[in-house]
Amino acid sequence: MKRNILAVASMLALMLAFGFAVRAQDQPANASVAGAWQMTYQGRNGAVNQTLTFTQDGATLTGTVHSDRGDSPLNGTITGSAIDFTIKRTTPNGDFTIEYKGTVTGDDMKGSFTMGDNTRDWSATRQKS
Repeated sequence: MKRNILAVASMLALMLAFGFAVRAQDQPANASVAGAWQMTYQGRNGAVNQTLTFTQDGATLTGTVHSDRGDSPLNGTITGSAIDFTIKRTTPNGDFTIEYKGTVTGDDMKGSFTMGDNTRDWSATRQKS
């Protein structure tokens, strides 16, 4: 009886371990976004261009955004092709955070960002070095 329980427990442990290994292989690798990207979105007065520079450590993203308003830090994550990051801006009217969500496809990204109650679409293209 003890041998049967031990055999069943061993089989269950092997099946569980195999299941986790298969599930880990099914997860898509995180897209590589390290480097500079040219981002565009429609502002109140027309197209706005900014440069995003990402540093990537696995799923963790850090970097800066450069625009007419100067440089601001960004922090985020990437899971597969889904990218999420925030940019913190300091202005004379106080600090605020912009939340970006999007999808990476090769050398292109697109998504939307939220600032307060406003949401806008954005797109970005990797800059060639």
